[in-house]
Amino acid sequence: MRGRSLLVERSRAARLWQSGARAARNVSQSAVSASLNTPDASVSSQDSDSEGEKEKGSTQTHFGFRTIRKELKSSLVGQVFSSVAPSYDVMNDLMSGGIHRVWKDLFVKNMCAQSKGLSVLDVAGGTGDIAFRIIEERRRAAVLRDMSSTSYTTPVMVCDINDEMLKVGRERANTRGYTSSEVSFFQGDAEKLPIESDSVDIYCISFGMRNVTDVQKALQEAFRVLRPGGRFMMLEFGKVDNPVVAQAYDLYSFNIIPKIGGIVASDEASYQYLVESIRRFPSQKVFADMMRNTGFEEVSFLNRTFGVVAEYSGFKPKPGENWTN
Repeated sequence: MRGRSLLVERSRAARLWQSGARAARNVSQSAVSASLNTPDASVSSQDSDSEGEKEKGSTQTHFGFRTIRKELKSSLVGQVFSSVAPSYDVMNDLMSGGIHRVWKDLFVKNMCAQSKGLSVLDVAGGTGDIAFRIIEERRRAAVLRDMSSTSYTTPVMVCDINDEMLKVGRERANTRGYTSSEVSFFQGDAEKLPIESDSVDIYCISFGMRNVTDVQKALQEAFRVLRPGGRFMMLEFGKVDNPVVAQAYDLYSFNIIPKIGGIVASDEASYQYLVESIRRFPSQKVFADMMRNTGFEEVSFLNRTFGVVAEYSGFKPKPGENWTN
């Protein structure tokens, strides 16, 4: 009965997603002629960026669209992810129509092109979505080289502040037959990583940076743990700069995604927060500047799907290097 009930819920959510997608397409089509009068997504991104500037040095921060005391955010975000952990993967598929898999595949392929034998720290990676893709890429590379996938590399280190997300990740790793020589899980805060300085070759974080309390502090921690020459990589939701696409995206995000969360995860409020947190995160250009101000060099970002998400990259310079951003 439980399996049948879950199938019914997924079917209802899928129908809701399809109706939302149709509504978004209709908005896009009707908005073309009025695009000059449509609020540009870049305007809202500037607003959120200016608000972020005001919060620097303040005792307050944001939780979605709410302003709260900084010391409360970690706990509130923890409650969100403890609630959504069991249905996290299903929700990702329903919310994005499965396209999140493409974003993550491209992100990991870019990373693994340079990661042979390198240590990788996957922060806020509790369910293992990125780590498992890295493992599969390494296994394929090992087959091509006629060698063991564990003989030339170190385990992917998965760090997450939320124990429920880590629990899901460990269960998935066991189900898929991944060994401790391929992946390890541990609990830790992105703002206070339990990792030695100058010890990691690649630091990656996927859809997690916007949930930390102090983004600048998390960037400083990433810089600290990376070895000189190490690479910072991030996949995160961005600001859509096409006004037509932005209007359709907002319609879908605020009217459909929370309702899907209510059906599948019985938690509409948590998905309302997730949608709002995307809007409050700095724009691509602002975050790239934050990376440069932290000390990263060769900073770049690549928009995907009209800027719905962006892939960031930067390097910790070696002593004596003078790269140009």
